[in-house]
Amino acid sequence: MTAGVEFFFDLSSPWTCLAFHNLPGVLERTGATARYRPILVGGVFNAVNPAVYAAREQVDNRRLQHSWKVLKDWARLAGVPMNFPSQWHPAKSIAAMRFCCALEDDQAALVRFAGGAFASYFDRQENLDDPVVLAAVADAAGLDGTALAAAAGSDAIKARLRANTEEVIARGGYGSPSMFVDGDDMYFGNDQLPLVEAALMRTPR
Repeated sequence: MTAGVEFFFDLSSPWTCLAFHNLPGVLERTGATARYRPILVGGVFNAVNPAVYAAREQVDNRRLQHSWKVLKDWARLAGVPMNFPSQWHPAKSIAAMRFCCALEDDQAALVRFAGGAFASYFDRQENLDDPVVLAAVADAAGLDGTALAAAAGSDAIKARLRANTEEVIARGGYGSPSMFVDGDDMYFGNDQLPLVEAALMRTPR
């Protein structure tokens, strides 16, 4: 049996961007597989973690201020460009995550699109809320941006994004990325990837 990771993610999270780039190394070292699951992190915060919004409003929040420095340190370690925050922060990301949901059944395409979208937002400082930007990202990833935008606006894809978000909440998630090893062993955030790797190494093949 091959061990697996479910990676519930929202493109608007810088820590998710780092985890997305660091996870493939974990998979390579452990022989594990991953399934990427798009969610709307704002829906998660509204349901179970509203303290995130309160922290953003505290202009003298030392922990939040220090987190920007730590974020850049992690990005440097991972070799990931991190020009953040930008004028577009915080992004709503609902359009972007509907694009991702429209690709969820084609995991290779989803990974290509997500990688391009992360670079668009966190490197080039483009607007993640703009469907025109998202279509251009899709085109650059070898996908049909116009067709993907149309699919992302369908009722079925909107329902899928809601269902994924409700699922991660029901399973104990409280942000992005929420990662599950073989079903119910949950981890959160880029800094817990070493724990994810250790869990995968313990999982029988």
